[in-house]
Amino acid sequence: MSTKDTVTFRNNRTGHEAEFPILDSVYGNSVIDIAKLNREMSMFSYDPGYVSTASCESAITYLDGEKGELLYRGYPIEQLAAKKDYLDVAYLLWNGELPDEAQSKEFKEIIMTHSLMHENMKSFLQGFRYDSHPMAMLVGSVASMAGFYHDKMNIFDPEHRMIIAHRLISKMPTIAAACYKHGQGQPIRYPRNDLSYAGNFLQMMFSTPCADYEVDPVAEKAIDVLFTLHADHEQNASTSTVRLAGSSGADPFTAIASGIASLWGPSHGGANEAVLVMLEEIGDVSNIDKFIAKAKDKNDPFRLMGFGHRVYKNFDPRARIIKGIADEVLAKYGNDPLMEIAVKLEEIALKDEYFVERKLYPNVDFYSGIIYKALGIPVEMFTPMFAIARTSGWISHWAEMIADPNMKIGRPRQRYIGPKIRDVK
Repeated sequence: MSTKDTVTFRNNRTGHEAEFPILDSVYGNSVIDIAKLNREMSMFSYDPGYVSTASCESAITYLDGEKGELLYRGYPIEQLAAKKDYLDVAYLLWNGELPDEAQSKEFKEIIMTHSLMHENMKSFLQGFRYDSHPMAMLVGSVASMAGFYHDKMNIFDPEHRMIIAHRLISKMPTIAAACYKHGQGQPIRYPRNDLSYAGNFLQMMFSTPCADYEVDPVAEKAIDVLFTLHADHEQNASTSTVRLAGSSGADPFTAIASGIASLWGPSHGGANEAVLVMLEEIGDVSNIDKFIAKAKDKNDPFRLMGFGHRVYKNFDPRARIIKGIADEVLAKYGNDPLMEIAVKLEEIALKDEYFVERKLYPNVDFYSGIIYKALGIPVEMFTPMFAIARTSGWISHWAEMIADPNMKIGRPRQRYIGPKIRDVK
């Protein structure tokens, strides 16, 4: 190996040096392979939040925060959202290539005809309080799938992995909608094979035995695009959690349930819910200027939720796509005081020098929150919606990891800062 393809670490305390390989990426930063760091230097790296650490190799998703670029298997998210539906994207994430017409038809038939959840899972849901948060029910219900679908659980069998993926993608909307219905005290609605993936979810959410339900194409399109935009996002907290849990050989349903639990956090999947909480706190259009001033005050803890992004430093490419969808939805369903606040807030943030200079543009969470609200989806269901979409990404990452011959159980190290050894008296 050429010295040009290595990085030399020097311990200035001892003068000891060691070389470590540089591994190039297709896109993005090269990485330093420090697998032998402890052996060579008797040290670990320290990287809180893993902000400078690549935890794995992956061929699934690439994002460039500086350029505002998001690719699924090399395809720009803008093209996928415009030309493909969510299930084609799910097929892409799992298989690595977009399906042709026959493959697309076959995959969609598999997913839609396996959307029923096990009937006994209804009894499992009944064990939750009527006012349980849907995410609590979703975590438990998905983990319980290991008890209902354990016939194809050899994770090292590619066919079994595929069946597991099909079961999760097909049943997640059914389970999520059932969690909602439980909280409403309404009968759980069965899926319909004649509807689209997004349309079927809407009917399971909003139909009742009392009246026929007709899926609105505007709502159906909005949900499908949002599912596509949320399908994957590289090694975020929930995806990393799925990989870490799955690295022990744990069953995939439990691994996905751990990802759902991670997603529940307000800094992750709960961000669009936080947007609605913020809009309710603002309360009226007349109060916007006051809250804008609070957001600018560095001594005030108030933050504008749904603006800026930890990864995207210029703009969130998903937000540019969904803004057009948001405009369509609000034109039809926008008779809500909170939507008026959201529209005005967006207008100010896009023009205000303070936000423009700091590149605090509305992100995908801002627009998804107001879309869900406008469509009548309650705030507590926002994160389950995210989980439905992200399932295809989670299971694809899990399978990629399991198929990797170099897979090892995740075992992060620590910097111990506790007491020195001491005796019990």
